[in-house]
Amino acid sequence: MPPLAWLVVAIVAGFAAYRVGWPAWQAYRSRDARDSNAERYLAWRGRAVRGQPSTVREGMTGEERRRIYAGAALGLIGAAALLAFFLTS
Repeated sequence: MPPLAWLVVAIVAGFAAYRVGWPAWQAYRSRDARDSNAERYLAWRGRAVRGQPSTVREGMTGEERRRIYAGAALGLIGAAALLAFFLTS
C-alpha cells in the first residue's frame, strides 16, 4: 500500500477513535462529578449519611465501556497505520 494511503488510514482511524470514545468518556466524567456534587450538597445541608464512606461510585455503564474500548482499538489501529506510514515513506 502506498505511504499516503497509510496516512489517510491513520487520520481516519484517529478521528473515528475520537468520535467514538470521547462522548462516552465525557458522559462518565460528568455523571461522576454530578454524583460528587450531590454528596457535597447533602453534607453541607447536614443530611449526609453518617458512618459510611462517601465513595459509592457507579463506574461506567456497559455502553460507555464498549465505546471506550472501541475508541481505544481504533486509536491503536491509527497508531499502527501511522507507524506503517513512517516505515514505508
